[in-house]
Parts: sequence; C-alpha cells; structure tokens
Amino acid sequence: MAAVRDLGWATGRARHQSSPDTTQEGKGGRIRAIRVEASHPPGGAAMVSPKALLATVESTLLGPGGPTPRQRVELKHALRDALPVFRSFLSYNTPKPSDRTRVMSKEVRLQDVSPSLDDLDVQIALKLSDELNLNEIDCVSLLVHAHQEWDLFGREPLEIFRLAAGLWYTERRALITSLYTLLRAVVLDQGLEADIVSDIQCYLEDLFKSGLRQRLISLMKELSRAEAATSSGQHQAEQYVMDSRGALVKRNAVILRERLTVGHCLAISVLVVRPNSKDVKDMFFGLKESIAEVTDDKETQKLQIVFSLLFGIVISFISDALSTAPDKTSILCNDTSFRREFQELMMSSGNDQKVEEFIGAIRLTWTVHLMLTSEENSAAETASITSCLELVCSRNAFQILLDKILRTAAYQNDDDDMVYMYTAYMHKLVTCFLSNPIARDKVKEMKEKAMSTMHPYLTGGPNSLAIADSEKEQISQTSSHPFISLLELVSKIYEKEPEHLAGNEVIWTFVNFAGEDHTNFQTLVAFLRMMSSLASNEEGALKVFQLLQRKAFRSVSWTRLFDCLSMYEQKFKQSLQTSAAVLPEFQEGDAKAMVAYLRVLQKVMQKGNPLERSKWFPDIEPLFKLLGYENVPPFLKGALRNTITTFVENTPILKDTIWSCLERYDLPVVVGPPPIGNQSQQLQMQVYDMRYELNEVEARAERYPSTISFLNLLNALVKRETDTSDRGLSLLTLYDVKEMDIENIERTPQQISSKPVASPEQEIPVLELLKDFMSGRTAFSSIMGILLQGVNAVINDRASQVHGPLLEKAVLLSLEIILLVFDKDLFLADFWRPLCQPLDVILSQDRNMIVALLEYVRYDFLPQIQQCSIKILSTLSSRMVELVPLLLESGSADSLIEDYAACLEVRSEETQALDNIDDSGVLILQLLIDNISRPAPNLTHLLLKFDVDSSIERTVLQPKYHYSCLRVILDVLETMNFPDVNASLHEFGFQLVFELCLDPLTGNAVSDLLASKKYQFFSKHLESFAVLPLPKRHTNHSLRVSSLQQRAWLLKLLAYEMHAGDVGSSIHKDVCLRVLSQLFARETTDVGSAGSALTDSGLHMIDYMKTRRIDKNKVLALLDIVQFRAPDAVHDYSQSISNSSLDILVGSILQNPATVDKGGVYYFSERGDRLIDLASFGEKLCQMCNVGPQSVSLVHEGNIVELKNSIQQLLRWGWRYNRKLEEQAAQLHLLVAWSQLVEVSISRRMMFLENRSQILFEVLDATLEASASPDCSIKMSAILTQVAITCMAKLREERFLSPGNIDSDSVTCLDIVSMSQLSSAACQSILLKLIVAILRRESSELLRRRQYALLLNYFQYCQSMLDPDIPEPLLRFLLQEEQDGDVEVVLQKIDNEHEELDKANFFILKKEARELLDVIVKDAKHASEIGRTVSIFVLDTLISIDRDQFFLSHLQSRGLLQSCLSDIRNSSFLFPHFRRSYVYLHILGLKCRTDKVLQHFCE
Repeated sequence: MAAVRDLGWATGRARHQSSPDTTQEGKGGRIRAIRVEASHPPGGAAMVSPKALLATVESTLLGPGGPTPRQRVELKHALRDALPVFRSFLSYNTPKPSDRTRVMSKEVRLQDVSPSLDDLDVQIALKLSDELNLNEIDCVSLLVHAHQEWDLFGREPLEIFRLAAGLWYTERRALITSLYTLLRAVVLDQGLEADIVSDIQCYLEDLFKSGLRQRLISLMKELSRAEAATSSGQHQAEQYVMDSRGALVKRNAVILRERLTVGHCLAISVLVVRPNSKDVKDMFFGLKESIAEVTDDKETQKLQIVFSLLFGIVISFISDALSTAPDKTSILCNDTSFRREFQELMMSSGNDQKVEEFIGAIRLTWTVHLMLTSEENSAAETASITSCLELVCSRNAFQILLDKILRTAAYQNDDDDMVYMYTAYMHKLVTCFLSNPIARDKVKEMKEKAMSTMHPYLTGGPNSLAIADSEKEQISQTSSHPFISLLELVSKIYEKEPEHLAGNEVIWTFVNFAGEDHTNFQTLVAFLRMMSSLASNEEGALKVFQLLQRKAFRSVSWTRLFDCLSMYEQKFKQSLQTSAAVLPEFQEGDAKAMVAYLRVLQKVMQKGNPLERSKWFPDIEPLFKLLGYENVPPFLKGALRNTITTFVENTPILKDTIWSCLERYDLPVVVGPPPIGNQSQQLQMQVYDMRYELNEVEARAERYPSTISFLNLLNALVKRETDTSDRGLSLLTLYDVKEMDIENIERTPQQISSKPVASPEQEIPVLELLKDFMSGRTAFSSIMGILLQGVNAVINDRASQVHGPLLEKAVLLSLEIILLVFDKDLFLADFWRPLCQPLDVILSQDRNMIVALLEYVRYDFLPQIQQCSIKILSTLSSRMVELVPLLLESGSADSLIEDYAACLEVRSEETQALDNIDDSGVLILQLLIDNISRPAPNLTHLLLKFDVDSSIERTVLQPKYHYSCLRVILDVLETMNFPDVNASLHEFGFQLVFELCLDPLTGNAVSDLLASKKYQFFSKHLESFAVLPLPKRHTNHSLRVSSLQQRAWLLKLLAYEMHAGDVGSSIHKDVCLRVLSQLFARETTDVGSAGSALTDSGLHMIDYMKTRRIDKNKVLALLDIVQFRAPDAVHDYSQSISNSSLDILVGSILQNPATVDKGGVYYFSERGDRLIDLASFGEKLCQMCNVGPQSVSLVHEGNIVELKNSIQQLLRWGWRYNRKLEEQAAQLHLLVAWSQLVEVSISRRMMFLENRSQILFEVLDATLEASASPDCSIKMSAILTQVAITCMAKLREERFLSPGNIDSDSVTCLDIVSMSQLSSAACQSILLKLIVAILRRESSELLRRRQYALLLNYFQYCQSMLDPDIPEPLLRFLLQEEQDGDVEVVLQKIDNEHEELDKANFFILKKEARELLDVIVKDAKHASEIGRTVSIFVLDTLISIDRDQFFLSHLQSRGLLQSCLSDIRNSSFLFPHFRRSYVYLHILGLKCRTDKVLQHFCE
C-alpha cells in the first residue's frame, strides 16, 4: 500500500481564495537573516525530524526488493533517535508567559542564532501559539522552518500563518504515519525478513508498555475537541491551513484525517500488545462519544473512526479469548471485576438509538468472548451468556453489523489493509459463535421460528417489477429476521475474503444445517445468496457444486432449478394451447428463488476449475425456455441471460448450442408490421417483442435488466464468433442497416488501418458511434452527461456512497471511449465533413466540457482515470493552439496547475513498482516535453508556472513560491528517492530540464534557476550519482538502462551550461569553475569548501586547484562507466528455428518496418527505440502458422509440439533483442553526451584550469585506449576518436599560447622555441594506441577518416617549432638579442629531443608498417573521394618522415602510384568533379613527394 499522503488527503479542500482577513496591512517574510536548518518539529525533541523519519521508514519497509543492510542500519538509528518523540507522541510544549514576553521583546535565540524579528513576525508567531496551543519560542522556530520551505517574501500575513500551520500539521502527519507504517510491518505480511519484524515488534512493545496506547486514546479525544472547535469556528479560530501544494485545506478535515490514522494505529496496536481492562473500557467510552458525533451516514471519515474503535474492541476480545501463546496469556478473561463491570454495561440500555445499534455489535462480541472463556458447568456464566445472547438476537445484532458496518460505503472505502483485518476478525467472530453449543441451539431456534412465521409466497403482476406497499412492509419485517440476517452476515464476510473458507468445517457444517427444510422463499433466497458468496474461489465453487449436485438437501439442488424452469415452460405451453386467455401469473417467490439459484450457478461457473466446469452442466437448454414469455418478470429474464453469458465466456464448446437455442426461444428484437389490411385492426394489435418490453415494461419501472442482459449476451457471442457469414448478418437488424449502407461503409475501415479488416457487421456499430461523437449527438451527450458531473462530485460519491465504485468504473469507461474516438476522428473527418467534425472541435463549442475532462487528473482513487485525463490533455494540446487562453479565461488554470503537480508528487512518493503499463508521472513529463516547442504560451509554460500573461523569456521562476510541476520535478531530482520505482521519473525529469534549457524562450530562466545557490543543480548531481556504479544487467536491466539515460541527459545539461553559460555572471562562472573542478581535478574533500573563496575573476578557484592533491579525473571515471562490456551477442533469429518454411514467415514479419498500429510488429518506446512488440509478434506467428499458404507445409513438415517450441524460442529471441537494443542505445547516448561535455569544456573553458597539457593527454590517452577496445562498437569508436581529435587540436593550440605565469609583453623568441610539449613517452603512447585503433578488426570508412585526421594532427604536433628553412645565422641573431646565455646549448637540446621523438615515431610505424599500409592503401584506392584524399595525406606524411625509403618501397611494391596515375589518365577532365579533382591534385602531390625523396637518396 502507498504511504499516507500529505495534507491533500484531507477532504473539504478549498482552492486558494481571498478572505476578509487578507486585507491586513503589511507583507510577510521579515525574517531575512535566518539561515537555520530546523531539523525537528516545533515543540518536539531535537532528536529526529518526522519527515526524515518517515522517509527512512518508508524506504526501508515499503521499498521494492526488501531493505538493504544500509537501510536497516539507518532505520535502527532513526528509531533509536525517535524514541523520545514516540513516547511523548504529539505532546508539545505549551505557551508560557515568560516565552511570550521574550517573543514580544524580539529577543529570541534559536540554535545559537538570533533571528531578526519585526512586529509582523511577532504577531504571526503569537497567533500560531494561540491557535495551535504551542509554545511561543517554538512558533518562531516554526516560522523559520516555513521560511526555508516556502519563499515568504511578499506574502500576506494570513497566508504566512496558513503555510506555517500547514507545515506543523504536515510534521504531525509524518510522525503518525511513521507509527502506522511500523505497526503494519509487524501485523501484516509484507514479505519482510523475520529478524527485522522481530526488532520492530520489540521496539513497539516497549513503547506500548511505556503508555503509548493510553496516549493514543487520549489523543483521539483531544483531536475530537479540536475538530469540533474548528468546525464551529469558536473563538474566531482560523478554519483553513495551506498544504504543501499551497492550496487551502479545511483545518477540521486535516484534524479528522489525523483522528482516523490514530484510530487505525489504535486498532492495529491491540495485535502487537494486548490491551488491559482500562484500555478496553477507555476505548469503549471513546467509541460511544465518537458514535454520538456522527450525524449523517455520509460522514465517511467519522464512521471510519467509529469502525477503528469498534474493531479495536472486537479484536481485543477475540484475540484475548483465543490466546494460546505462552508469552501472550489472556488478560481480560482473568480480570473478574472487569468481566462483571462490562457485563453490566452490555446489559444496560441507553437512550441514544444510534449508539445502541453499534453497541449491539460489541454485545455480540462480548457474548462470544464469554462463550470462549467461561468455565464449564458454571450456572452463573451460562446465565450471563444466555441473557446476553437473548439481547443480541432480539435486537438482531447480525443485521446491525450488516446495515451499519459491512454494507456501508465508509467500510468498503476504508484502507484496504484495515478492511482485510476487520473482515478476518469478523470471520473469527462468526466461526467462534457458530461452533459454540449454546449458540447453535439459539440458531436452531431462530431457524424454526423463521420457518413457521414467514409466508411461503408473495405474488406480483406478470409485467411488474415493483412490489405492493403492504408486501414491502412484510418483506422488510421478515428480511430483518435474525436467522436471515445471520445468513446474510456469513455471506457478506466470505464474499469479501473467500480464502477464510479453507479448512473451515464450522461454516460448511452450518451450511448443511441451514440448507434443510425451507418452507418459504425468503430463507431459501438468503441461503442461496450465502451459497453464491461461498463459491467465490475455486475450492468454494467445487464444494457448492457438489453439495447441490449430490442433493445433500431435500429441497435445494440443481435438479430442482432445472425442473422448475421446465415445469413453468410446460405450464405456459398448456395455457396457450387450451385457451387464448392471459398467461398465468408467475409466482414472485419462485422468481426470486430462481434468480438466487442462477446467481449460484453463475458464480460456480465463473470460479470453478476450467478443466472441470465444462462438464458440470452438459444440458443448458432449460435456461432458454422462459425467455419468450411475456409474463416472466424482466429481472428473471436478465438473470437467465446473464447465466447464459457466463457459459459463453467459460464454456466455448457450447457456443453453437447457445446460438441455436437463442434463435429458437428468445423474444424477437423487433417484429415487422402485419400485412396491409384494415387500419383499425393494425392499431389494435400489440406484438410483445423486445422493443415493446423495453418501452412498456422496463421503462415504467426505470430498470432494464432484460435489455441489458440481452446486449451483454450478444456482445459475448459476437466477440467469440469467427464465422459471421450468417449469424453476423442477422445481427444487422439490431442497427436497422440496409445493404446499401454496407456497400457505402465497407471501404472506409480499410483506409483507417492496415490491419486485417473486420467484417462489416462488426465495423458498422463502431463507425456509427464515431459519427455520433463527431456530430455531438446522443451517445456523445450521454457520455458527457456522466463526465460533466465533475471530478469533485465523483470523488464525494466514491468516498461516501456504496455505488461509488460503479460510478468510478463508468467514468473510466467514458474517458476511454473519448480516447478511442480521438484515435480515429481526424482521419474520418476528411470523409464525413461537413456533417462530422473532429472531436476537439465539438468539445471546443463548450469550454466547460474541456475543463471537466481535464480536471479528472485530480481523481486519485484510480490512477487509470488520471492517465486518461492526461492523455486527453496531450491530444488537445497538439490540436488546439488556443488551449491555454481557453483555460485562463475559464478560471481553471490555477487549479489545473496544482492538480498536475499533485498528481506528479503523489506518483513520486510511490514505494512499490507500478503494475499497469502506463505511468502517470511519465505521461505528465512527456506531455511537458512535447509541448516545449509549440507556440507560446503553451501548456508547458502554463504547468511550470511561467508568466503566460506577459513575456515568457523574462519570467523569474520561483518554485519555492508557487506550487507547480517545476517544484515537484526539482524536488524529485534533488532527492533521487526510490531509484528502482522512480527511474523513469528521474530520466524524463533530466530530459525535461535539458529541453527547457535548450529552448530559446525558457532557457535563460531555467538555467539561471538551476545555477542559483538555492539549487546548485549542476555541480550537485555531478558529484552525487553521476559516477556511481551501474546496476547489474542480470538483476535489474530496466534500472541499468534508465540509469544510463539519466546520466546522458545530465551530461548534456552540463555541456549546455559549459557552452552557453554566461561567464560574465558570477553565478554561472562559479558553476563553470565547480564543474571543471569536478570533471578534471577531482579532490577527496568536498568541492563546496572552496565555494566561499570564489570571486568574479576566478583567481581564487585557480589557486585553489593548483594546490590540492589530484585524484583520478572524474571525466575519466565517467568514461569507465560508459565503457562496459556489451551484452552477449544476439544471434540471428534463424538460429532459433529449424523449419525453413517458418524461417521465411518470420523473415516476412520482421522485414516489414511498420509499427503495431499499422499492421507490423514494431513499436517505438518512450525513448524512441524501435523495439519488437512481443505480443503482436507472437500473435502474428500464430496467425501465419494457422492461416495462409505456408500453413499446410508447416503442419506436414513438423508436429505441433515442435512448432510451439519454435515460437517460444522466437519470442525469447525477441526479448533478448529488445534488451540488447535498449542497452546499446542508452550506452551510445551516454557516450555522445560525455563527448559533448568533454569537447565543449576543452574548447571553451580550459583557460580556467592549470596543467592543461596533462589533462588533455589523460583524456586523449583514455579515449584512444577505449576506441581500440574490442568491446567498443564502431559508432562508439568514431565518437571517441572525435574527442581525441579535439584534444590533439587543443594540445597543438597550447604550444602557441603564452606561458601561464609570463606576461605576454615579455615573451621572447627563446620562450616560444623552447615551449614545452608532452614527453617523448607520452607521445609514443599516443601513437601506439592510435595505430592499434586503426588496425582494429571492426572498422568503417568514417572511423578511419577520423583516425587518419588524428594521425595527421599528431605528426603536426610532433614537429619542431623551428622551421628548417629559416637560415641558421638569422635564427642565432634573433635569439642572441633576447638571451644572454648560451644559445647553442638550448638549440642543441631542442634538436636532440625532436630527433629522438622522430626516431621513436618511425620505429613504432615501422613495426606495424605492413598492416598499417594495407589499410591506408586500400582506402587510397577504393574509398570515397574524401577518404582517398585523407589517405593520400597520410601516405604523404609517412613518406616525409621516411628515413630509409622503407614506406616508399612498400608503396612501390603495392603499385599504388601507378594505379592512381592510371586513374588520372583514364579520367575525363572536360567537366571534372571538384572533389575528384582535389583527389587527383593530391595524388600528383604525392608523386612529387616520392620523386623528391628518390632524388635525395640517389644523390
């Protein structure tokens, strides 16, 4: 279960609105100098922050995969620190006159800091103290905390008060939720390890032994008084606070939610530590007070509070009576005085009828407690039990449990885990009751009385669904009979949790007893309803079927049902044959009994074992026999058809039988007019068909069971029908479709999709529905009528009404229909204009419809509804340019901003992986990303709180001031909580931030916000998660891929900041220096320690970087992360199959590039990767194996088992293919981002670093080594080579820059000549790794061109700074004028170094000459024009450094020059191609170079 939400859970939430109190003069936020981190809630112990405690508890106990050792240690320390806070649970320091005087004098000191207060701050602090009953000093601390959480500058005083109070309630909620989560971890089976559960249990036992339960009970009373005070507005108490979203929330609703959670804690606590007698009595009196507070059945939360106290008492009595563990002996049963006092309480009666009804449930529990704990042969104990039991039955406590608890919306909509626990103890209560001899005798007595006092039958008219008033009164009296109520109670309990039936012989014994000797239909119907509930799982369905099959009861069996159906059919037949009179009336009791039978039959067929249930009912023809008679009640016809539908869905072999029986027995839909004759005769004739039944019978009762069941039956049959040649055409009469309509429409579906086209009988209803929506007619109006109720009304009904889940389902289906229409309307509108328009045009005619659709994002009971609303907004935003102005004019823009932010925040707080495919958070982020580039003002600008009323680009973003998606996204990316669950949110969050920075309208505002000291977004993430090890491939592939993508977007964002950041601004310059420091000169200490030394000039940072000890560059650590071994190669699909015919089929499927929606098997993921849709792939394989020309050969060539195995192997191959493709794409994306960051940093920001040559060499050396690795793909190697070229170019540039510590005006020629470069060993390392990279096995022309360019740059870098053509006397003259020392020594040293480097380079080249020249000569002959040119350049360079004609001889032996000259001679120069001419020019240059070298050696 998800953790309890923030204040947004409170009901009665109001939007931010003006109030009479907001007219106070002055603005808030005077606490300017405060920078104190409030680490604990005001008034609490300074041990632990409740929010931090809750985060630790949830991440440890609710996270996926179980807690890690580190999380367990963190939880242990957090719980130890929180022990004082739990012991003083929500007890705060009260106001003191001395502290009030200190605050009024503005002399307050907090954590060794004295905040500067003004009169308005004092006024707000004192108001907080009065309203919340808090100590005045703690209220000042609360203001400080609110200032850090929110930007309070410029806010009204009332708004500041509400924000601070909301923050206080949030801290309280966090502490309550922490306790609730700990209790659930002990009581509920959440898959935690036994030792951690044991530790938490010991911790909680110590707390409850120290008085925590008494504190919870007293807290319930305190909160009740506080809620009553705020509801009535006593003492002018402020009735609103602001939640974390900045939205107004009713204060009494917040307190009510606190009471409910505390009540849940109290109910669960009785299972951790048994309550004593005082605890039980206090809970009982608290229960009576809580019941008295409930004034309306729609007060859901107050009723749930009552249930928590009531079931706390129920669980206490049952668990105490059933106690068998030696360390948990019974407490209450051994307290004689308590037993006597509580017995008196149970036997006494009060004046409040409502309280007495709920006390009846406690009285039943107390009776069971006495039955389980009384001494045998004790007359006094027996008398107490008997008297109490008589009171229970006379007041029918069973019916009270049903009507006031189990059937209420408050119970059904309570927390799922709490309802499960309540139901489990109701099961124990009923089981213990029915197993006691005294109770069994009383049940027998109740049954005999019910059989003797109830009337056997009640009759009603043949066409009436209603019952007469006198009969209603009689039914109400008999249905509340204790025996019937007991049957209904058992039915309700085990329908909710059928697993409690496993091995429950007590219930099945009771079933055998209750099923005998029914003399009236009321008890029979109640018994059959119980049987239907008991058949809610496979074991129960089998048991119920066997009981009714074996005729275990004299009057209840399957045979009885089918005989009764046949008997009535014969009776009606005889009546029609003997006379033309009206058919005999159908007994109402028989009809209701049949309906109950049919419900049991449905449940048995639905839940039974699929292999066995198909044999249980071979003959179902009797179910059809009564469908054609007009005197059969419509509700019975509905039950019959619903049962038949169950057979269609669960027993496909009976489909043909069902079709034939339906055509034979059921009513005709519409009977045509009689032959032309007398007009008056036609008017007098009434034909009873389905249309008549719908209009004349069901419409009068405003219920349509027969019609609805008929449509459901047809839908089930058509859905499973493969041959529509005859039956499908007969169904066209339902839609009044003519042959001409078929011909006109038959062509349209083929143009909609390239999928196999369905038959016209199936397509026509869909097209008619689309026409209806696209013209705004009946179906559209009906769907919008459901949705226009508004999200608030649906939320209220979902929480307070029993029909809430049905309304929720109707809303979901309506939204899904809207999306289906959106999917087809644009294409169809081109054919159907002007009568039909796209759906967005229809909706835009009334903006209230658009607002209603979009506001369903607020509906947080069912994520699917939120997702549908988000998808609708995504569609509308792509079609309607005026969408944002429309929302602004409607006044719904602000609420929509909050709702989307709240939806995103709730999703980010999830601790468990989502089961459904769609993710609300990802949908919102994709919506924001898609809208960035659309015309302004667009939806992204609106939802991120840009200034859409004036200038987008001049917006000053204030996420701490305005609650929006931007604030939530930044908070999510700052904490990076639950990486397993929120990986997609983190990934798309980084992408969104990058796209915002890249956009010309939003870039400046967003980059300024990220660079601010408040966020420090760039340096923080680079320091934290960027260099963490990747998740393992075999344990969490999806997280590994997402982690790669997250780092890629982060590095792209850093590259943007390094490229576009304004270094003229101190903020961006500081960011630049920090990022450079982290990338290229990482230190073991925190980089932030040097932040205070930064100035505008950056010299302090440069000096700081000079002196510190350098570890491995982080940029190289990032390269190590991206350079991992690729997944195992996925072999070709043909290796997975041995059948050649199947190989051809698979090839035809995979070679089709179409996506799934266009008939293919591919789909594009949210990242843009084209993957194989395995479901569509498998479906295509099965279709092509069963249908088509190749299918016959497949069957003949191999058996079915081999074919199935081949398909399974192909699906596994597709799964592996997808995984490898996703990981490779993510790896390449990260490498591209890394290369962009490195190249931008080297090209634009290297001047801020020292030791630049060394840094460049490290990066160059690492990239060359990585590019030569066999694990490096060709694409990755090309990217790395490009980075190496940039590094080499920057190294060449460094040689021409002035020395860093020498003024440029004092630089001499000798300084330039003797400019230091990389050592000879470093240069040799570069050359050697470059040659290895060129000679790698897998390569491409593009890669080699880049490698050749790098090789040429390297040789240019190795050349001497001295031009050999400069006359030596001139050089000596220039150097002697600027240098007093011995110039000869310097020049000789320079010459020697370069001579040594040249020799080393030549030796390395000579060693690999053969393989190297093979590659270069091949490119010079066969590559493209550019490739040949670069190759000839390389050959030219190699010949220029050739010392003994080594390379020249190799070239001559390969005939390269002769081949090139031959090409030149054979080419036509009439219209020469420019590039080709350029190639020829360099060939001639190479020829000249070789001739010159040969001439030199000859001389």
